[in-house]
Amino acid sequence: MQRYFVASKEENVFYPSKEDLHHIYHVMRMKEGDLVEVVYEEELYLGKIKDNGIILEKKLSEENKTSNVILIIPVLKEAKMDFILQKATELGVYGIYPFKSERSVVKTDGKDDKKIERWRKIVKEASEQSKRVTIPKIPKIFSLQELKDLDGNKIFCSTTEKEKNVKKYLTKHKKYDKLNIVVGPEGGLSKKEEAFLIDNGFIPVSLGPFIMRVETVPIFILSIISYESME
Repeated sequence: MQRYFVASKEENVFYPSKEDLHHIYHVMRMKEGDLVEVVYEEELYLGKIKDNGIILEKKLSEENKTSNVILIIPVLKEAKMDFILQKATELGVYGIYPFKSERSVVKTDGKDDKKIERWRKIVKEASEQSKRVTIPKIPKIFSLQELKDLDGNKIFCSTTEKEKNVKKYLTKHKKYDKLNIVVGPEGGLSKKEEAFLIDNGFIPVSLGPFIMRVETVPIFILSIISYESME
């Protein structure tokens, strides 16, 4: 069943965005009386389509399976960025924080708001597709210096670290309130960036003997975390 996130509700009627209404009537070819799932304020409901709204039928019970993991990634080319946003959402990430890295191929050019708006749309659609009740948070594009203020456990993926791998780290830190993970751009983080992260409480971890593409790393590490936290 199709799922939609809505931000507006009056009494027993949910009001989807214009884009979602277009999707309901013109893409999915649904009609009045058809049932859809609705997420409102992180709660799941069953609703019936009518005119420009969705009438509440009943509240559904569903556990929020997202993990409290913040994925911190450099601003990348569009195709790679889109891929990571979609797959990280499917793997239950809580937030995705893009940041400006020295070796980023893509430079921010004053159009941050448009980029962020587009990224938020991608994670919303991926959340609906993967049956989440939350949408990953994308607050803004961060500078590296702003990452020092993050709370919780902090690690970064290093191509130079040999002793501490991600498995050893997760085995030692089985319980955490929040886990922040920094992934570097193509070519990895610079020595200056790694030194800054270490000085501000981030622990370097290895992902194994192979060098992965930047778009592979988030899927790899989030899959490990998902497996380790599975009951």
